[in-house]
Amino acid sequence: MKKDVIKTLSAHLKGQHVSIAYPEATDPRVLGAAVRLKADELVDPVLIGNPDEIKEIAQKNSWIIDGIEIIDPENYPEYDQMVAAFVERRKGKVDEAKAQTMLKDHAYFGTMLVYMDKADGMVCGAQYSTGDTVRPALQIIKTKEGISSTSGAFLMIPRENDGQRLIFADCAINIAPSAQQLAEIAVVSAKTAEMFEIDPRIALLSFSSKGSAKSDDVDRVVEATKLAQELAPELPIDGELQFDAAYVEAVAEKKAPESKVAGHATVFVFPEIQSGNIGYKIAQRLGGYQAIGPILQGLNKPVSDLSRGCVEEDVYKVSVITARQAQMG
Repeated sequence: MKKDVIKTLSAHLKGQHVSIAYPEATDPRVLGAAVRLKADELVDPVLIGNPDEIKEIAQKNSWIIDGIEIIDPENYPEYDQMVAAFVERRKGKVDEAKAQTMLKDHAYFGTMLVYMDKADGMVCGAQYSTGDTVRPALQIIKTKEGISSTSGAFLMIPRENDGQRLIFADCAINIAPSAQQLAEIAVVSAKTAEMFEIDPRIALLSFSSKGSAKSDDVDRVVEATKLAQELAPELPIDGELQFDAAYVEAVAEKKAPESKVAGHATVFVFPEIQSGNIGYKIAQRLGGYQAIGPILQGLNKPVSDLSRGCVEEDVYKVSVITARQAQMG
């Protein structure tokens, strides 16, 4: 049986003091996870919120929060510097008065802590929507050079953790990605795979394999494959491939016999969000895979989005992944 993925990532984090900001620190699920992460020496939490409220929740649950940093946006000594940095970052789109108002929002405040190197990453979304979590990151932290948009990948772990781990992308952010965006998603998903010790072999998926069907949608995947190969010639990337051709060796021998990826793919890039979202949920519900994510990709610094239906354990695991992303740069 393979070692549990969270334990594998945790081994890299132990005692390394990677700091993660939590804009929803008054949520017991978030605070409970932060307390555990601190006790396990995996993360240095930066709790954002009213200190009295945070301490009251901790006391009610018998959690020890001594030594955990708490930042109150209402009484932050570097607030003026943060406002100035925000105005500068938004380059004329926000004036000082508007910045003062926007930074009262804890998601914006937490994102600015990451931008100003007061935290290495951020975990948010237990109460905020995906849009309200991702929007500040895109406006402030922004995407890496050569990446036009962020994307959301899922780590798929098979039942009993004894099979091949997989990466599915983009299943969360881009509704109808262009060929260029698909190419970028393919390349950044390879780095996500490596973080989980998956050897990246990237398949760009379609309902066609190597010209078996004709349509504009197929052409977009074919173009995306060429662009991805140009962006990262060192990576094994192929498309367009149907899922069975990408995943099953016997099928690959018939549908794409000359492909070095077909039949052995570990990273699956879906052509648009509908198929990605449906695909990962079929694997999860019918195939028994555990789906961890979405893992946001392509940002200069890591910001992770939680589900509003998450439990404390989800916050813990996403925090470990986010901290490892911050370590890897």
